Amino acid sequence: MATTDNDTTLGLGIDAGGTQTRWALADPAGAIVAEGSVAGLSALQMANEAGRSAVRATFAALAGDVLASGRPQRVCAGLTGFGGDSELLAAWLAELLGIAPAAIIISNDIEIAYLDSFQPGEGYLVYAGTGSIAAYIDQGGEFHRAGGRGVTLDDGGGGFWVAREALRRIWRREDEEPGAWQDSAMARAVFDYVGGSDWSYSRQFIYGRERGEVGKLALAVAASAEHDQAARLILQQAGRELARLAAALVSRFGVRPVVLAGRAAELHPLIAETMRATLSPEVPLRRKTAQAHFAAARMAAQPQH
Repeated sequence: MATTDNDTTLGLGIDAGGTQTRWALADPAGAIVAEGSVAGLSALQMANEAGRSAVRATFAALAGDVLASGRPQRVCAGLTGFGGDSELLAAWLAELLGIAPAAIIISNDIEIAYLDSFQPGEGYLVYAGTGSIAAYIDQGGEFHRAGGRGVTLDDGGGGFWVAREALRRIWRREDEEPGAWQDSAMARAVFDYVGGSDWSYSRQFIYGRERGEVGKLALAVAASAEHDQAARLILQQAGRELARLAAALVSRFGVRPVVLAGRAAELHPLIAETMRATLSPEVPLRRKTAQAHFAAARMAAQPQH
């Protein structure tokens, strides 16, 4: 889609995750007039020079695509891993888009994803992307979380976790029975994805790639589930991990509807089915295809008073 009215006040919404960064332009009426995606990024990359260069390059690619469709007046961006330091990020976006830094609001990506699903106080969002988190914004606007501690520590049920569990199971079996991978549909799919069956390929993949790239390996695990019991067990455990996040918020704030969203949640029906079976029957659960970049764009396009 592309804009045709250059006089329209446009808002730019950005939803940056480990796998991809999605953007959208909205007009004040809430209509989405353009959208697209570029490479994934994380605010955690700002911790070192190489990471900062990668984020800046992704922002530059995004700005080029956006400006080909229209010039936004305001920006609402949600970044995975964001901890509150937005000055440099806002300055880069302002420079690349040709707008004032004050017109840019940067927050955690999950806050925007929550507002795409609920009004404050309404329910709980469980989001499974590269990582996993459960979120609740109360009626006072305070953000509460369960999980979302990062893939090194936890993030059970997310794409990285699924990929790591698959590699762990495969290599434990190889320790006990070298060559057993040839009889496993999951192992064959995983080794095909990482480039080969030698340990060097798995080692380079899990330790040398960005977390979003590793998370994409979960697609191979899900694709093999029909023919591999180990893959099915991993996906069922992912559902239990996500149910645990929802249950933690239910125990703290009471029963409310739960929305399950994120690309990892859509890997295979077993994830949502197991989550439903694990949660208390009194807790409503529905799946949703997240469109956080749309929600952010509409927020950015709202008239300022």
